[in-house]
Amino acid sequence: MNFIRKKLDKIKEPFQPGEKFEKFAPAVNALDTFLFVPNHTTKKGSHVRDAVDLKRTMITVVIALIPALIFGIWNTGYQHFTQLGEEFTFMDAFLHGAIKVVPMIIVSYAVGLGIEFAFAVKRGHEVNEGYLVTGLLIPMIMPVDIPLWMVAISVAFAVLIGKEAFGGTGMNILNPALTARAFAFFAYPTYMSGDKVWVSEATEVSGISGETILGTLAAGKEVAYDSASMFSGFIPGSISETSTLFILLGALVLILTKVGSWRIILSGFIGAAVMGLIFNALGSSVFTNNSLMNFPWFNHLIVGGLAFGVVFMATDPVSAAQTMKGKWIYGFLIGFFGIMIRIFNPAYPEGIMLAILLMNVFAPTIDHYVIQGNIKRRQKRLKLQTVKTS
Repeated sequence: MNFIRKKLDKIKEPFQPGEKFEKFAPAVNALDTFLFVPNHTTKKGSHVRDAVDLKRTMITVVIALIPALIFGIWNTGYQHFTQLGEEFTFMDAFLHGAIKVVPMIIVSYAVGLGIEFAFAVKRGHEVNEGYLVTGLLIPMIMPVDIPLWMVAISVAFAVLIGKEAFGGTGMNILNPALTARAFAFFAYPTYMSGDKVWVSEATEVSGISGETILGTLAAGKEVAYDSASMFSGFIPGSISETSTLFILLGALVLILTKVGSWRIILSGFIGAAVMGLIFNALGSSVFTNNSLMNFPWFNHLIVGGLAFGVVFMATDPVSAAQTMKGKWIYGFLIGFFGIMIRIFNPAYPEGIMLAILLMNVFAPTIDHYVIQGNIKRRQKRLKLQTVKTS
């Protein structure tokens, strides 16, 4: 590491204050802080000292995403070969998936980091590590066959409008990855939903369909998969949203490292279960022909993007609620509204994206009323103590 340290110091010399390329120092310093702990400390004021900095937090989230990503790459090939009826090995499926997914990841990082570096140079501040996670999340929640230029435009919109317009990492009110997906959905709806968005070249073969489970239910058709397949992830869907098993493995990493809030994750699933139970009760007695209403509540938890959204999107520390009670309310409402939107909107049966973006907006309001409630209770206790002592 000393050799790398010396080489970096040599490279950084022309970018030091007063040197020829001083303006581009943030771009070079980004590589330095990615490989090494920043060599500066706080100079004034009181600060919480912690060994976990933003870089390590982001890397922890990336590690938590890897199981779902690897399975998603393999499942891409699995769905392709299965629906074509061809024989294949594990590596055949994985390599086919990698050919489709890896270019999306490269485009996401190239465009996103390019914009981040440009803003850092323009504003004269360091490049933040926040896009390490966002750049991976965006392709993971996209359909596998979306054109790369659409991925690039969605990334640019998310970084420019969803993040940099608010001041950069830590200042955004909306989750940047979901902002990219929302833009892609409303700008290019035919590429984001319907029955020809998933199986790539297989859709050109007569009788082959790439329709997802939620799309099938929204169309009033029968689902051909059992709960075990839905939970394990051997189903069509966005790249890394299909396997609840591997998503929960990532959730365990986030919870054990205290990077993700278990309160938001648990309350999100509880809210979704409650809404699912309500619709199951109504569907069995009132809306007997509504497939989504009669879909078992526990299956609602393991299909679509609900699990992925609750674990990796709702727990975003910037856009989520910050108070303890607020996290319970925030997570519950995300799950509750996610299932509500999924069932009530047949044109868009996957509602977790809109539910999270909606609650991103209301998260500060939730925290405000939680804090005000605490203040009022303390004031009430103080008055009671004053009365007793007098």
